[in-house]
Amino acid sequence: MQNAWREGNQFTLLPEATRFLPAMLEAVNAAQHYVLVELYLMESGELASQAIDTLIDAAGRGVCVCLLLDGYGSMGLSNDDRQRLKQGGVQLRFFNPLGFHSLALNLSRDHRKIVVIDGEIAFTGGFGAVDEFLNAWYEIALRIEGPVVADWELLFRRLWHSRLTRAEKGDERAVGLPERREPQEQPNGMPGRAMSARGYRYQAIRHSLHGRVNNAKTQLWLCTPYFVPTFALRRRLVRAARRGVDVRLLLPGAKHDHPGVRFAGQRFYQTMLKAGVRIFEFQPTFIHAKFVLADEWISIGSCNFDHWNLHWNLEANQEVMDPRLATEVRQLFERNFATSQEVDAATWAARPWGQRAKEWIYGILDAAVTRIK
Repeated sequence: MQNAWREGNQFTLLPEATRFLPAMLEAVNAAQHYVLVELYLMESGELASQAIDTLIDAAGRGVCVCLLLDGYGSMGLSNDDRQRLKQGGVQLRFFNPLGFHSLALNLSRDHRKIVVIDGEIAFTGGFGAVDEFLNAWYEIALRIEGPVVADWELLFRRLWHSRLTRAEKGDERAVGLPERREPQEQPNGMPGRAMSARGYRYQAIRHSLHGRVNNAKTQLWLCTPYFVPTFALRRRLVRAARRGVDVRLLLPGAKHDHPGVRFAGQRFYQTMLKAGVRIFEFQPTFIHAKFVLADEWISIGSCNFDHWNLHWNLEANQEVMDPRLATEVRQLFERNFATSQEVDAATWAARPWGQRAKEWIYGILDAAVTRIK
């Protein structure tokens, strides 16, 4: 059943690309039956070449390799790389390529990040196959073993067969998926569930987060690269802080791939700060990770919890109830807080008019975007 809690899982936190990229490539190299990969971003470059080589090697060993890319997020993948994948035996499909249909349909994107190996291991997070993840963006991932892997695989299989998923023009090969293999329950495993969202039509991830914010008892820490929260989430964060919950936001600093989005979100800082929410802006690099800790509940995946993601995108997060993993995530937050600059409420209230003007302008643009149908 979709979004069901599954017992008997093991979860491994993989902070930073230096840990999760080798782990994923190693898992693909060890695959014996099939590799399923679903990504939003894939652009030709060093990382994409490394990923392509690994997928082709697996296909050459007789492993069934299926690669599902978003039709917009993969526009930077060169024709040479596409041909290399197909000639190397990788089955390649694209979700919702841009077309001359409605604007709303073009805006619907597959933002999920899913890797499944042999039905036994899955990875998720906010990663993509673009060179920024090698050294310019901070990201994390989660390695998953146990019964919940089957739910991640089901998400992939459903989208592979979606009416919006297409093979590339001129590719006449038969496109099929391998027979499913059932994952095994892990000893001393923990409960987890794969959560999915499909734009404004199905927002299970958002509703789950709202419930956790409402019921948080001691702490609620949230990291997101694009902080343009809905009114409903802002209200819940404020209420949680006012009832004594330790509410903290880990957000990007000046190093941002979309500065306008940062300004649009900063217009909410003052209300948050007055309520007691602590805001930290990450300094070393652009922080692209999306993860939440509410007491001993963790959510890690692709969803940014901003207007755009919640309204248009296909998203997927892994939720976990695990004291051990909660401790690791808490320590990860604390390390990142230590390399961030905390926003001071008094200083922010006295910010210059130039900053306020940027917040106002980009706030209007954000409001206009959210009204697109």
